[in-house]
Amino acid sequence: MRQMELKILSEGKVLSGDILKVGNFLNQQIDTDFLKSVADEIAKMFSDEGITKILTIESSGIALAIAAGMVMGVPVVFAKKHKSSNVDGEVYSTKVHSFTHGTDYNAVVSRDYLLQTDKVLLVDDFLASGNALKGLVELVAQAHAELAGAVVAIEKKYQGGGDALRDAGVRVEPLACIESMDEHEIRFCQL
Repeated sequence: MRQMELKILSEGKVLSGDILKVGNFLNQQIDTDFLKSVADEIAKMFSDEGITKILTIESSGIALAIAAGMVMGVPVVFAKKHKSSNVDGEVYSTKVHSFTHGTDYNAVVSRDYLLQTDKVLLVDDFLASGNALKGLVELVAQAHAELAGAVVAIEKKYQGGGDALRDAGVRVEPLACIESMDEHEIRFCQL
């Protein structure tokens, strides 16, 4: 999606530690007009798949997932990073390592919200090493639901997570794919 690439170039910032800051438009402050066009693109990509649920993980992917869910007319479920008092009953759970925070957590979803009859689209803001999406794939598998694929706003291809998921048979669609980046240059993949 050329629009995502242009937004990254004009408003994104590469920080030390291999971090791309897009908080100005995607995951802290949300550019709602831009988010709507991104959601429209996601809906177009998966229009023939019969999606019944969108699954994401808290918290940065929630806005993108909700926008896509609104356009597609399907519920959005988000995995919590810890089982809390407002998550009652039986849950699906998997351990996920956060690249950004350098920590492990248990992602949980109530069994009431992810059903065997669902066809699930995963949506998240970033794909780097792929740990968050691998965790979401595991949650879908635990529910015996069908996985339609995954959409990410930004894939850092050089970190290999997307290729590992594709090798495992998961359809992965980035809206922008970064081949390499540093403080001076961001190079996008040729898709």
